[in-house]
Order: sequence, then structure tokens, then C-alpha cells
Amino acid sequence: MNVPQSDAIVFFGASGDLAYKKVFPALQAMVRGRQLDVPVIGVARSGWNLDQLKARVRESLDQHGGLDPAAYMKLCSLLRYIDGDYRDPATFARLRQALGAVERPLHYLAIPPSIFATVSEGLAQAGCAKGARVVVEKPFGRDLASAQELNRTLHRFFPESAIFRIDHYLGKESVLNLIYFRFANSLIEAGWNSEHLESVQITMAERFGVEGRGKFYEEVGAVRDVVQNHMLQIIACLAMACPSCNEHESLRDERGRLLRAVRTLGPSDIVRGQFRGYRQEPGVADDSQVETYAALKFQIETERWAGVPFFVRVGKRLPVTATEILICFKHRQRPVLDEVGPPLANYFRFQLVPETVLALGTKVKRPGNRLAGERIELVAHHQRPDEMLPYERLLEAAASGDPTLFAREDAVEESWRIVNPILGNATSLYEYAPETWGPPEVFRLLTPDEGWRDPVAVVPREPALVR
Repeated sequence: MNVPQSDAIVFFGASGDLAYKKVFPALQAMVRGRQLDVPVIGVARSGWNLDQLKARVRESLDQHGGLDPAAYMKLCSLLRYIDGDYRDPATFARLRQALGAVERPLHYLAIPPSIFATVSEGLAQAGCAKGARVVVEKPFGRDLASAQELNRTLHRFFPESAIFRIDHYLGKESVLNLIYFRFANSLIEAGWNSEHLESVQITMAERFGVEGRGKFYEEVGAVRDVVQNHMLQIIACLAMACPSCNEHESLRDERGRLLRAVRTLGPSDIVRGQFRGYRQEPGVADDSQVETYAALKFQIETERWAGVPFFVRVGKRLPVTATEILICFKHRQRPVLDEVGPPLANYFRFQLVPETVLALGTKVKRPGNRLAGERIELVAHHQRPDEMLPYERLLEAAASGDPTLFAREDAVEESWRIVNPILGNATSLYEYAPETWGPPEVFRLLTPDEGWRDPVAVVPREPALVR
């Protein structure tokens, strides 16, 4: 089916942090790749003019994108700017005028979810929603009820086919590589089940803190910020069945089907932590109970994954910045082998951040007469300098009407259903020291033999086992 391309990009929140760090570099990359040659209209309520927006874009590229002078000049020729309050109908009237003959704009709401409805209604009343697509940022709501209400609100103005719920993890080259690795290699897929796998660990560690965004973080916390979206999407990509065809809805069907099978979390499935010093951050309450760390245990209630726990850790002010998946295989005793003690089982290790690494943990025989072994790790780096930025990939997909890498309504609501009972202060909060792997209470989620395996910023010979 021939889907028409968007003929303008409008991004709300042009003066915000997200635009500065992610959107402007993505737009320059789209220009450089000749995927962008339509008006780009920034909207904000900052008192700026167009020259100030262009200066902000240049500063952004110097800091986060790597300035390409030719691409920057081309981007500037496409830029327009509208300053105004999102609650003022005159703002949207000026936008309609700026769009002119544009018939299929892509509206990117890089703004807090609390004003999605206000902006959507303003777009509709000014005639800017007809034929348009809309991209909305995460977190999509604050809980299950608010996500359902937000979906109902957006559907008043846009059909589901025109709504693109962005999760930049689904646009990462490393995550797409993970999906491909699973289904392209029969050797891997054959053992991808409860008969062969012992457990799965996913760690998203950030060495930095809230970086001056304390007020924002007080409204979300670690579970809302990265577990309900990024981590559950990774679990879906790891555990879903192979799609029946390459049509975009087939992939989204399987992600949604997997999420429906994830057991709803309870208080015993989570340990929350807060790094020491968080309450002294600007914008943070003196008695804040917001978690900057969460460790969780997920169960998937299907025959394929029965009894295989998915352990997740996310947190700020941890020892490294890295996102890593460890898939541990079951160990079967072999009497012929002259082993002392229980050896570490085979594993696959996928590093998604800071670089793409695929690794197989295995054992080989030590020199000598005994059938005793030593651990080795077979490592493959898969990183190219020309990889697309996640936001570049996702904005291009939204502009072309391809929803494959975006979360569908049912998947978003299932994700909130899974975490809903443990949101907020439903469980205790434990303090942990910066540059550590969280509070000691996290070890109660695993058996002593399992332990957490900690990623490192550079590729290790084998993951460290902490008991």
C-alpha cells in the first residue's frame, strides 16, 4: 500500500531539553541523508524568534550531534518558528497560517504528557489535525487509568493509524540487531525456551544522576521513566514469537501478545532504591520517596517461558553507564567431566549501550590429562560509524507512516497493567551509595547461586558474578 509522506514536521517543545539533545541532531542527520526536505516548524512558549531557534540548533549540534555545516545551513533554510502559549488558540491559528498548503503535517509532541490533550485539541480546532500524524513521547500517562484516558483523548482527534507512541529504544540499531539475531539463526532460536534457559537478566545502568532535572524526575521515578517502556519493550523483543510475516502489524501483534502474557507485578517482585544525595538535587522534595533505582522480577505465563524469571535492574549513579542482557543457559551435569564445583553455565551476552556487542560464554578444556575446563567468552563487536540515530530512524518512519517501531495502544496499556500495582510508594524505599550497584536488599530477588551479573563500560572477558 502506498502511504503518503508527511509534507511538514511540526515539533512542540522546541526550546526543551529533548529537542536540544535528540531532535535537532536527528533532523540534521535526516537532512544529511536526504530524507528531509520539507518545512520544519518549531513551536514553544519561550519568547524566542527564528534566529534564536537557529542559534539553539547550532549549539545543540556542537554539543550532541557533531555540526555538519552544509547540513546545518540546509536545515536552517527549512526552519520556521512560532512562539506562543499552548492554551492560546492564536498560537494554533499562526501555525495553520505557517503550514500554508501543507496537507499532511507530522506533529511531534516533545512536551509533558499533561498537555498532550490541550495541544491535540488546539490542533483540531485550528484545522491542523486533518490528514496529520502525531508523535507522542513517553511516558505515555502515569498509570493504567491515565494511559487509557490519554488514548481516548487522542482518538477524539486522530485515528489510531495516525498516532505514533515513541520509545527510542525500539529505534536503536542494537535492539533491532537483537531481534534479527534471534530469528535469523536457527541454532539460537531452537534453544530459546524454558527447556534450555535458566534465567534472563537485563541491566540498564547510568553512572550519571538526574542532571538538573529533579523536578521532572520527581513526577516519574525509575519505574515510570524506563521500566514501563524501555525494559518491557526489550522483554517483548527477547521473548516474543516469530512474526508470521514482515508486515508492520505482525511484529506489533507479537509484541502485544507477549506483554499480555507477563504476570502483573506484586510487592514481592520489586526492590526500590534512592541514591544518597538525591534529596539535595534542585527540584527534589526533602522527604522524596521517588525511586532512582528499581530491581524487578518478571514472569511470562506461557508454556515456552514457564519458570524462566526475567530479572531487571535500572538505576542512576551506578558504577557504569551500560545496558546489557544476559541469557543464562541451564547447566547439566556430565559425569565424564572432571569438574570441581558447579561451573558457570553457558550464556549469551548482548550489550546494547554503550556499544553493540554479542558474546557467547562457554568453556574449553584446560591443557593436561584431566577433563577440566576454563571459561572463555567469544565476543563479536557490531558497531558501524554510519548507524542511524534512534530518533532519526523513528522520525523518518513516522513521516513515512510506518508504525512498526512504535508502541501500539494495546501494548502501552498492557505495560501499565503489569507495573500498575507497584507504582509510587506501594513498596519500601532503600538508600544506596552512589557508584554502587544499589541497596543490598536487591539480592532477595535471586537465589544465592544466581547472583547479579554486572556489566562494565568496556567489554569484559566474562561478566562479574556478585553473590
